[in-house]
Amino acid sequence: MSSSSSWQFRAAGHHDVAAIVELVESTYRGDASRAGWTTEADLLDGHRTNAEEVRACIDRRQSLVLLAERDGVLGACAHVAVAGEDDAGYFGMFSVRPALQRGGVGSRVLDEAERIAREEWKLAVMRMTVIDARSELIAYYERRGYRRTGQTKPFPYGDERFGIPKRPDLRFEVLEKQLVR
Repeated sequence: MSSSSSWQFRAAGHHDVAAIVELVESTYRGDASRAGWTTEADLLDGHRTNAEEVRACIDRRQSLVLLAERDGVLGACAHVAVAGEDDAGYFGMFSVRPALQRGGVGSRVLDEAERIAREEWKLAVMRMTVIDARSELIAYYERRGYRRTGQTKPFPYGDERFGIPKRPDLRFEVLEKQLVR
């Protein structure tokens, strides 16, 4: 992995699981997440991830959990994987500590994830799913070159691994970006 500015990037190991779960939860759920702009606290209760799910991302073939650390402190993470469909990568579980949001580390993590997919895995496209009610998040990704595909996926109501919905109209929208230059 590489570094950018003072942020150091590396792939997570099993010893990082608890810190990753704490970071993801603080980014998306509960009152602590409201300090940042990426909170889903108004849309979902419950948990965003757990140790078993993070461990599975780490162990999966052609998959890694990318960590951004500065001075030994975890500031951000993302799951990057080969999607297993038509030369595409997958980007998800993107989390930046709320106090660090809007400071540039998220953009650096996204850049590094795209570099891994493009240069190391030779993938042409990066895909992700975003809850379509998250217009500010979709706009962020559009500024970064992602486009709305028009494809949607149903929100898995009743599956608490994705959280406990606070409204009945949630669904995922598929975004993608061409990586080949």
